[in-house]
Amino acid sequence: MHFIFSDTAVLLFDFWSVHSPAGMALSVLVLLLLAVLYEAIKVGKAKLLNQVLVNLPTSISQQTIAETDGDSAGSDSFPVGRTHHRWYLCHFGQSLIHVIQVVIGYFIMLAVMSYNTWIFLGVVLGSAVGYYLAYPLLSTA
Repeated sequence: MHFIFSDTAVLLFDFWSVHSPAGMALSVLVLLLLAVLYEAIKVGKAKLLNQVLVNLPTSISQQTIAETDGDSAGSDSFPVGRTHHRWYLCHFGQSLIHVIQVVIGYFIMLAVMSYNTWIFLGVVLGSAVGYYLAYPLLSTA
């Protein structure tokens, strides 16, 4: 197998069959945007994880120890059940975002495995643009 410069390709599914330069340009654009979305999801996952770590008052294990200690009956701490519930909701959200990221990543990988150079260059450019646009957002609050 080797990369080819062609305006014909079948990408991911039989109905995504490209037979013209305009179709190839549209397909490259779609995959470029998909690669940008992939990078944005990576940043979104990192920001969500940071937000979860900041918003949970203490770690669940520390809170469980504090609640079972008997001496600490602070009114400002969350009940263990509520904290566990929040943690599971956040974990479920992170897992769902991870699944979406993996599916998009595999779609991009399978498209590149068509060995079409235009598709490959579109994915590489989309990844670079996505990284350039999304990663400065990590430093913003």
